[in-house]
Amino acid sequence: MANLSPEEAVERARAAADAAAEAARQAADAAAAAASYADQIAAHPAADGVGAAAHALSGGVIDPFVFRLAIFVLAIFVGYYVVWQVTPALHTPLMAVTNAISSVIIVGALLAVGVDLAASDGAGFARGFGFIAVVLAAVNIFGGFLVTSRMLAMYKKKG
Repeated sequence: MANLSPEEAVERARAAADAAAEAARQAADAAAAAASYADQIAAHPAADGVGAAAHALSGGVIDPFVFRLAIFVLAIFVGYYVVWQVTPALHTPLMAVTNAISSVIIVGALLAVGVDLAASDGAGFARGFGFIAVVLAAVNIFGGFLVTSRMLAMYKKKG
């Protein structure tokens, strides 16, 4: 590699950072689109219809629960392979997005904890599960920030 002037090195680093940021934005957009599509499929009445159709066509052999479980297991495998294909340069921006998602989850969990006990019969369960969700989301957020700061520390100049 030829010797670069400091200005050229900074310009190349900025270009690489811009390219990484754009790739992170595209990856986040693709992940959001995939999650949205998966939510639409899971929440769509057609998913229940397809499960019922598989149950009816098989003469009752395929239970709709088994059909949904198979979709869930396939989603786990797809998610696993998608996550392991993330390049190290995109890890830190994606961790920041994950922390943002966890912060939205913790807001919902706090709302569940704040349910009035006299509101309904299931309010106690909502408070219990809400508390568990608050604890798990807080651990996820805290751990995510630790990992992100450690990753960013790797890029700092030593000396």
